[in-house]
Amino acid sequence: MATIQGQTMTERQKGLAACACLMAQGELERLEPAVKMALDNGVTINELKEAFSQLYAYTGFPRSLNALGVLNKVLDNKQPSWQEGKPWKRPEIWDDAAKALKQGTEVQTKLSGRSFDYNFCPQDDYYLKSHLFGDIFASDQLSTADREIVTVAALSGLEGVVSQLAAHKQGAVNMGNSQELVDELCAWLDSEGYTLRSKWPKGAPNPYGKYFIGQSYLADVGGGVINVTFEPRCRNNWHIHHKAVQVLICVSGRGWYQEWGKDAVEMTPGIVIAIPAEVKHWHGAAKDSWFQHLTYHRDAQEGASNEWLEPVTDEVYNKLK
Repeated sequence: MATIQGQTMTERQKGLAACACLMAQGELERLEPAVKMALDNGVTINELKEAFSQLYAYTGFPRSLNALGVLNKVLDNKQPSWQEGKPWKRPEIWDDAAKALKQGTEVQTKLSGRSFDYNFCPQDDYYLKSHLFGDIFASDQLSTADREIVTVAALSGLEGVVSQLAAHKQGAVNMGNSQELVDELCAWLDSEGYTLRSKWPKGAPNPYGKYFIGQSYLADVGGGVINVTFEPRCRNNWHIHHKAVQVLICVSGRGWYQEWGKDAVEMTPGIVIAIPAEVKHWHGAAKDSWFQHLTYHRDAQEGASNEWLEPVTDEVYNKLK
């Protein structure tokens, strides 16, 4: 398949990528709605089975099996619009080790852009050629282009795999995706909060954690400005800033801001909110996304202080989409 210039991601590809990234991180609670989203957007049941099976080679059997378990659970309430996909067929090369090795070597060479022999460890060299790029890639449920989208998304969710991610980003292009699409994929995973990669530091665990539900982090970025990082579902308690205006600037991921008695406001990168003094409010991450905002105070008067109040209940928080 020739590289298609100027591709942009489809909703189906986004569904595959989100599921792969969350599966790799073991984020099963976030994976369940992502699976539903993927099925709603045209990913078939058999394609998800294939993606989660393929990724055992990158993330291990435990996470592969856990993800398949989530898919199975979701299918307990199968929706009429969800497609089964083409029937799975046992690849013929599974019965011919020599053919699997030959075909896998060809796939690996195309993906790498050159012949690749890992002579330092012949075992891994054989596993890569014969099993991963031979046995696993032999199934026709996903195209090789889709397989690399799945792989790049999964590796994007893992730490300590920079060189492998770089190799597969190039491999995704070699297998038929445009460079624009691969760049868009990685940026989309970051912007939607499936990964946390931003120029703003994550910082240390928040010393005010007793006023938060979930884990948050603080980083002093200078000039009286603090970067606050929230893990998915993390939010602070209702609180009031007395005699000072608080400013929030979303820089990564997706979150919420809500004033007492008003509808919640979605926060995405670039959104700025100035919170008047004496207004009861809370802010935090969306259910399925990391969230970072800068914060500082202005117009502070003598005696300015924070008053921490009751937690934001699940009943209130879970209504937010």
